[in-house]
Amino acid sequence: MAKKSVKKLKSIDLFAGIGGIRKGFEDLCDTVYANDFDTSACKTYTENFGEIDCTDLREVVKEMDKKIPKFDILLGGFPCQAFSIAGKRKGFADTRGTMFFEVEKILEKYKPKAFLLENVRNLENHDKGNTFKTILTVLTEKLGYDVHYQVLNAKDYGVPQNRPRIYIVGFKKKTDFKFPEPIPRVQLKSILEKKVDPKHYISQMYFEGLERHKKRHASKGNGFGYMVLDPKGVSNALVVGGMGRERNLIQDKPINVYKKGNDKKLTKNALGLRKLTIRECARLQGFPDNFKFPVKDGPAYKQLGNSVAVPVLKAIAEQMAKHLQ
Repeated sequence: MAKKSVKKLKSIDLFAGIGGIRKGFEDLCDTVYANDFDTSACKTYTENFGEIDCTDLREVVKEMDKKIPKFDILLGGFPCQAFSIAGKRKGFADTRGTMFFEVEKILEKYKPKAFLLENVRNLENHDKGNTFKTILTVLTEKLGYDVHYQVLNAKDYGVPQNRPRIYIVGFKKKTDFKFPEPIPRVQLKSILEKKVDPKHYISQMYFEGLERHKKRHASKGNGFGYMVLDPKGVSNALVVGGMGRERNLIQDKPINVYKKGNDKKLTKNALGLRKLTIRECARLQGFPDNFKFPVKDGPAYKQLGNSVAVPVLKAIAEQMAKHLQ
C-alpha cells in the first residue's frame, strides 16, 4: 500500500468515464480535476465521486489555466474507438483519435511528475505501428518523459475477465519502473450473484434468433455467435453494443421455460441462459458492490463496457508509487 506522503500527490482524471482509473489510483493520489464529455457517464461519476467537468476537453484546453489546477499525475484512458480492432481503425484521422494531442498540450503546459494512459491492445499495431510511434515520439522526444508500456490482461490481476489493454506510464525523471507481475487467477463463479432478476433470462424467441445467427456464421466458417461461459473460467471482454452481452451468457437453473404452444416472447429459454447483471459486470471490472449506477441498465452496461478493470490500475499505481516518493 502507498505511504501517506505519496497519497498527497494530486491527479487529474481525463476521459474519466465512471472513474475506473481514479478508483485504481485512490490510494496514491487525490483527484483535483475530472473531465468527460458523456453526460450519462458524468451522472454516474458524480454519484460516486462528486463533481466532474462534463465538457469537451478541446474546449477545456483552450482555457486550461482557468479550468485545470496544478497537479502531479495525469490519468487518462483516451478514446480508443479510433484504434480498436472492432472499429474502422481510422486512428488520428478520426476526431476521437486526435484527443491524444489534447493530452499532449496539457502535459506540455503543466509538466507533471508522471502520467498513466490506457488504450486498446491494437493501438500498438495500428497503421503498421505508425500511430503508436507518433505517440511515443511525442511523449519521449518532445515532452521528455521516461516512458514504459505493456499490454496487461485483467484476468491476471484479480478479476475473471479476459481484457487485454495497453498501459503507458511516463515519469519526468529516469526510472527503472516495472509493471506489476500477474497474480493467481480467480474464477468467474466468484462474481456471480445468487439471486438474479428474471428479466436477465433471455426469451425463447431471442434464444432461437441467437441460434440462427450462430449457425449462419458457422456455415461460413466463422466462430461468431453467442457464447455460454464456463463458471470455472473467465468471461470475454465486456464491450459496448453488437453481440457483447450475448458472448457472455451464463447458464442457470431454467425458470418459466418455454413449452410448445407457449408465447415465445413471454417465456424463457429452456436452457436457463441469461445475461450478466449490472452488478456482475461491475464486479468483472473490479468495482465494489457499493458503487452506484443512477442510470438505466442500457447506459450502465455501456459505461461498464467502456470502463477499465480497477485492479489492474491499482497494481500499476502501487508500482508507480515506488518512484514518486
